[in-house]
Amino acid sequence: MPAYRPPRLLIIPGLHDSGPAHWQTWLQAQFRDARRVQQHDFSQPDLLRWAERIRSTVDHAGPGEWIAVAHSFGTLALARHLQDVPDSPIRQALLVAPAEPDKFGLAELLPQQRLRVPSSLIASENDPWMSAQSAQRWARRWGSSYSNLGRVGHINTEAGFGPFPLAKRWVESALARAAREQRPAQASFQEWSFAV
Repeated sequence: MPAYRPPRLLIIPGLHDSGPAHWQTWLQAQFRDARRVQQHDFSQPDLLRWAERIRSTVDHAGPGEWIAVAHSFGTLALARHLQDVPDSPIRQALLVAPAEPDKFGLAELLPQQRLRVPSSLIASENDPWMSAQSAQRWARRWGSSYSNLGRVGHINTEAGFGPFPLAKRWVESALARAAREQRPAQASFQEWSFAV
């Protein structure tokens, strides 16, 4: 039986990428085998191309599961990817400060039902890119747990977010959950004997 390999962290930035001071860059540095989705053009919000880029990134990284952390327009690309690729190796998703699909005329291109993986959506009371009410509606539609951090803007560098310990704790919790789900397959006979 092959040894258990924990999921890797996939960072999915929004428009204009996440710069060196952004919390996504900080988070990526916390996990040795993390990978970032590099769009061909971070200034062009092309939903289908961005979603395809997520697929090609995980495909080229080789076999294994992923935990995805997306920001802004990247959250929309991730939702579309999960709709387009039913067997995606992404197992859990954190959606931070989604961009409003209606700003881009994309609402009808996004999943209108529960995402096929567990997800959490983190929003803000005064995000210029999506109202808290709209974020809550999308969270309900996608079956995501919902958290509103208050008046913290777009949860980006301009809003004062460098390190973002909440995101790191979410990743650590997702990794622990993945390990627990693998536990029965990994337990030895001696370990099982205590459970009898």
